[in-house]
Amino acid sequence: MSPARPPVEPPGDDTLDLRLDDLVALLESGHLDAELLDGDLLDSVASWGFADTPVGIFRLVPVQLERDLPLLTRWMNDPAVSAFWELAGPDTVTADHIRAQLEGDGRSVPCVGVLDGTPMSYFEIYRADLDPLARHYPARPHDTGIHLLIGGVTDRGRGVGTTLLRAVADLVLDHRPRCTRVVAEPDIRNTPSVSAFLSGGFRYAAEVDLPDKQAALMLRDRALRHVL
Repeated sequence: MSPARPPVEPPGDDTLDLRLDDLVALLESGHLDAELLDGDLLDSVASWGFADTPVGIFRLVPVQLERDLPLLTRWMNDPAVSAFWELAGPDTVTADHIRAQLEGDGRSVPCVGVLDGTPMSYFEIYRADLDPLARHYPARPHDTGIHLLIGGVTDRGRGVGTTLLRAVADLVLDHRPRCTRVVAEPDIRNTPSVSAFLSGGFRYAAEVDLPDKQAALMLRDRALRHVL
């Protein structure tokens, strides 16, 4: 029998750093649901509404596999995308990746990014503090992460990604009041992505060694939202 873990007090302040081991301890102590999960998973993304951006009206639409799988599979097989997402192959590869989120517990929501009525990007909005990523940086309760790919070649390299990253981060902060910062971890080799995050109001915090990549830890702080 393993030794008993000492009791862990539930966090009382969203500015506290919280590593994954602490989250496990909170779960075992019975406090995690009350303090971190109750009513604060990501099942409301569909109701976040639209963002009026300089490049058009943008909305996050949660993925429906039967509707979106062919388009997402095509994007994942674009060499510029597959180099970093590593989901090239038949539609079952993309489907398995997305289904794991759709059938999960609400900690990650896959979305199509729709600009002026046209699907043109893919986002994953996820609870970074409840993700394995939290093992690799000092996570805070309610940290919310973003993964992004731009699907159409014509939308790349002209600032659209930067605009959408800022818009989505604003949507997160508007609709998740307990979230003090938005988190991202693009591959450090993906210089266009890192540049887009920097231009979109994120700051470079550290380089982190993740199991599948060297990542640039990018943070968008609520406190600096109207400064950057």
